[in-house]
Amino acid sequence: MFPIRDHNPSGRTPYVVYSLMAANILVYLGYFMLDNAAVNQLFYDWAIFPVRITNGQGFETLVSSMFLHAGFMHLGGNMLFLWIFGDNLEDEMGHIPFLLFYLLTGIAAGLIHVASAPYSQVPTVGASGAIAGVMGGYLLLFPKAKVDILLILIIFFRVFAIPAWVMLGVWLGLQFIGGIGANPETGGVAYWAHSGGFFAGLILAVPLWLRRGGPAFWSRTHGHPPHPDAEYDYTSSRIPKVRRR
Repeated sequence: MFPIRDHNPSGRTPYVVYSLMAANILVYLGYFMLDNAAVNQLFYDWAIFPVRITNGQGFETLVSSMFLHAGFMHLGGNMLFLWIFGDNLEDEMGHIPFLLFYLLTGIAAGLIHVASAPYSQVPTVGASGAIAGVMGGYLLLFPKAKVDILLILIIFFRVFAIPAWVMLGVWLGLQFIGGIGANPETGGVAYWAHSGGFFAGLILAVPLWLRRGGPAFWSRTHGHPPHPDAEYDYTSSRIPKVRRR
């Protein structure tokens, strides 16, 4: 189960979202064909190594690591989430404030990852922490926005809409479950970076939410972005069902 789109087109062109997506894709295309030694050296120079940060070095990697990805699926998943949730937040914040918000939540996520495994020598890359921050801000401002979910169960495919707070709440819960069961010192998914970025984004969005009126903003917009919802046609799965004899 994963999101594929929301029902809330932005009121203006999300130039920053498009630019961030282009930057991440172009950086990845710049090294994905390199040999393993060259990629390892690139990650050694520009990925987050928690032990390095703990020792007071490599703080620039808190930013550079946001534009590196470990593979095509890693990149594709992050860009999908940024495309779904970023445009409305950029529309509400403005272009430059949104860019600063994105970078700050990414840095916060990186620092929380370091705090969770201060002596880890495993490199960490990806925009997930910053994008988790975007999701946290989206949840605060637009909790009832419709998000389309693709559900895949073996041969059953179905797209249906659910409120953003349900989808984002489930996602956040999975990060906590994953974080409790993982050892950040040995690598794998940076669950605490995801959770930390999410809460950093939620907190950093509070001043904007209060300027818009706080709960009164939700009352005016019904928890949706202040634009007419897009309507999509849903079709049932065309995969034939196999009957039991």
